[in-house]
Amino acid sequence: EVQLVESGGGLVQTGGSLRLSCAASGINFAEIAIGWFRQAPGKDGEGVACINNSDGSTYYADSVKGRFTISSDNAKNVVYLQMNSLRHEDTAVYYCGADRLKNTLFFQTKNLKWRTRESVTTAVERWGQGTLVTVSS
Repeated sequence: EVQLVESGGGLVQTGGSLRLSCAASGINFAEIAIGWFRQAPGKDGEGVACINNSDGSTYYADSVKGRFTISSDNAKNVVYLQMNSLRHEDTAVYYCGADRLKNTLFFQTKNLKWRTRESVTTAVERWGQGTLVTVSS
């Protein structure tokens, strides 16, 4: 069974750094794309960044460009989101999502918006459970 498990969330001060992990199992890791999404309190969910594990191409939302870095470790089947220069507005539940159709995953990372995560379950093949990042002001 395909599983995605996020970890690494926690409390950090404004300007600090945090690294999130998305561990994947039950999938051909090298042939999928994985994205990071987030939902801040009272806000719509949105895509943050994604990576094509086949060719290494990446996408970043404008709000995180230059501060966040997405990367894949093919030996460990883990995708990371390194978050630097964190701001209070980065506070959110962060989810990873994966899809074998890499174009679909990139499209959803760029365009998907939601009120509840459950309402977009079918937008990508698999979602993780989420991890909370809190940036103190």
